[in-house]
Amino acid sequence: MFDRNGISRWARVAAALVLAATAAPALAAQTGSPSTQPTATAGQPRTITFSDAVRIALQQNGTLRQAVNAAALDTVAVRQQRMQFLPDVRFSTTTSGSYDRAPGTSTGAGSALSRTSTALNAGVSSSYTLYNGGANSANLRAARLQQQAGASDVERTRQSVVFTVVSNYLSLIEGQEQLRVRNETLASAQAQLAQIRAFVDAGRRPIADLYTQQATVAAAQLAVVQARNAVELAKVDLIQTLQLDPRGEYAFQSPPAAAGTSAVAPLDTLLDQAFARRVDLAARQTELSATEQGVRAAKAGRLPTISVSAGYNTSVNSQNDLGVFDQLNQRQGGSVSVGVSLPIFDRGNTAAEVQRAQILQDNARIALENQRQQVGLEVRRAYLDWQAAQQQLAAAEAQLTAAQQSLNATDQRYRAGVGTLVELAQARSVLAQAQSQMVSARYNLVFQRTLVDYYIGELNPDAVGIG
Repeated sequence: MFDRNGISRWARVAAALVLAATAAPALAAQTGSPSTQPTATAGQPRTITFSDAVRIALQQNGTLRQAVNAAALDTVAVRQQRMQFLPDVRFSTTTSGSYDRAPGTSTGAGSALSRTSTALNAGVSSSYTLYNGGANSANLRAARLQQQAGASDVERTRQSVVFTVVSNYLSLIEGQEQLRVRNETLASAQAQLAQIRAFVDAGRRPIADLYTQQATVAAAQLAVVQARNAVELAKVDLIQTLQLDPRGEYAFQSPPAAAGTSAVAPLDTLLDQAFARRVDLAARQTELSATEQGVRAAKAGRLPTISVSAGYNTSVNSQNDLGVFDQLNQRQGGSVSVGVSLPIFDRGNTAAEVQRAQILQDNARIALENQRQQVGLEVRRAYLDWQAAQQQLAAAEAQLTAAQQSLNATDQRYRAGVGTLVELAQARSVLAQAQSQMVSARYNLVFQRTLVDYYIGELNPDAVGIG
């Protein structure tokens, strides 16, 4: 959930093979709605590319839609404050009847009354505030600043939604790569089982080797089941982010892989970029400026208010022998007045409003300081994690090479009857672990590079890729 005091952060570390997406097409030109999204045909899953996922998230994500609604309320507030500079116009009308005793009746109890006349009064009046201590101007500036802060919050929410899509997509494709590794490990174990069965049938290996390899195959099958379940759970996360129908079937298409990820600037440069580009930090600064205007508006309650009023009215009476239009013409009247109001004692209301506005200003200043501190720590942590991800990838590559060489040597020794099945099984296990860690390291590097862009405010929702 996102709010004005902060935006939720994601820091889930993905794992798997390097991948990068081609830049998503300009999303501003795409104007689909949830009801117009393509649906899967009967019996076939709906295919969703990475570009589709970003576009759908920017259209349907509930958190983003709430942020847009909040910005719309800020626009209404600006319009409302602007209208305070216009005069008000009121139309009023009153009808009255007068009653007298009917002629020839007694004056005691039960005397009859009769209506003798009916009068109608109608008028139009208007008032305009010439000066109220600058409260209207301050309130308008505060509303405009709040509108600007709201727009910045919407942009940061868009970045956060896209980052969540990237993170979930990386997790899904990492899971798919891990499933591929598990399937390859299972196939290798099954092939080894067939080979050992032939050796046992020929009397070259004991029956215990066959049983041991059967257990290895069963363990590999369990790993495949677990990896497949992880892929399905990653799809659930994407379905939730994209607000898709839980009943639907979806096939998320992997973006094309790239050779690697780009380097990042030094830490000091990244910090400068983040302080200059983070729109949520700019929103907190704008909100602080808005609270300053709120203090000015509150202090205006101590100053005099000057207003001008004007009115026009006419009336009609049924006892008048003239016609209705003649009476309306003859009974016309108007007035213009200028009023000055100077507060002398308002039971402390103005002082309380000023104090409340100053507290809000102090809270906004604290929120800005906290946001700046948080931005700096986020960038520093992301930079260190990216450096560690690079080292992890280098170590994983070395480990994979060594594990492959070890398996080749162990397999040759086992075929020659010199090595044992335990040694061979251990070498295969080390290779499977090295392959998994290689996948994790590569995807982690991709994720950490994207995280750096997100934390320095460079993640463009309209042209985002993976890698």
